[in-house]
Amino acid sequence: MVTAAFPPMKVGGADYALRLCQRLAERGLEVEVITSDLAGIATDARLRIAPIMRDWSWRELPRLLAQIQRSTPDVVDIHFHGRFYGNHPMVTFLPSLIKRRWPGLRVVTHIEWPIGVLGEGRSTVSRIVRRAVIAWVGRTDVSYGFGTLLRDSDAVIVLSDTHRAMLEEEFARIGEKTVLIPPPPLMLMAEEGDGASRREGRTLLHADAEDFVLAYFGYLYPRKGVETLLEALRLVGQQRSHVRLVMIGGSLNDPNRPHYRDELTQRAADLGVAGAVTWTGYYPTDSNIASLYLRAADCCVLPFDRGVYLNNSSFAAAMAHGLPTITTPGDPLEPPFRAGENVLFCEPKDPASLARAIESLIASAELRERLHEGALAFAAKWFSWDRVLDRTIATFR
Repeated sequence: MVTAAFPPMKVGGADYALRLCQRLAERGLEVEVITSDLAGIATDARLRIAPIMRDWSWRELPRLLAQIQRSTPDVVDIHFHGRFYGNHPMVTFLPSLIKRRWPGLRVVTHIEWPIGVLGEGRSTVSRIVRRAVIAWVGRTDVSYGFGTLLRDSDAVIVLSDTHRAMLEEEFARIGEKTVLIPPPPLMLMAEEGDGASRREGRTLLHADAEDFVLAYFGYLYPRKGVETLLEALRLVGQQRSHVRLVMIGGSLNDPNRPHYRDELTQRAADLGVAGAVTWTGYYPTDSNIASLYLRAADCCVLPFDRGVYLNNSSFAAAMAHGLPTITTPGDPLEPPFRAGENVLFCEPKDPASLARAIESLIASAELRERLHEGALAFAAKWFSWDRVLDRTIATFR
């Protein structure tokens, strides 16, 4: 696996890379990870981890190819998100360069996010090397943002059908080689058992028996709809006094809003709901504490500004826990999402719409049970680790 993102980086792509490697190792595959030179890199005795890449530039290419040579792999799996590679184009030509050196080696690319590298600030030397590489590997179907990544990968794994449609704008024939494999839950799951995990989670939250607990799960950053959620909590609280909200997850660094978490806590105070909100912050990724919090909840609320898609790992976690879940529809709405059957929709950026959806869940045990069953069926079809591994290994082969 070639990935710029790996723990301790606090991004979903890093967590996914580690969990996927661990699960593949459990299936008996030999896994080596070539990743960034990070302090405190995650380790696992089942994996060979080579944190050798300093900046993923052209001058790093010989080191990368030499490591692949030493590994003698059957498959190279590239995890791609342009920003994680510092928006440098080197990795976008890696499939072509690998195939020139090892013609029979299979290359699969995971597209973490369908936005290629950006060219702002690229040096003159980098541009010259890029033009030389294009002349060597062929100019046909070269994308500015993706290089030959889409053209020369043997298969491309996408996390959402919407991503596949976006990639078609870069490479029209991408549909011939894409495989849809959404990411499963990345946390360690607490077994449901006889309700012991729910009791333990509610004890951690100091939730009373009559409390109706809403859960938000995922990193905190703008566009996740948290402001809408806090406003809706205020509206619901005007009619009901036993509604609690647990915010599970820490904040991502946003250079435009470096104090975003403080903004949210201040907003909760201004709305008069601070006493009803528990902020968990970051949780240990090698523990099941996040899962315990989700077991403690009565529903999950994910009011994304831009809608839900299959690649949303927060939604996957909610489905795997069988939680009745309120979210916002993506545009386009992907077929697996079925309103009233496996998800309850509200309008984005509309606190009143979200408050009505929360009220409907509180008022109807029948609706909660229907969404609970629909969530488990959704998770079994799309977010099961066994299913993900079966399809991923089949794609590798």
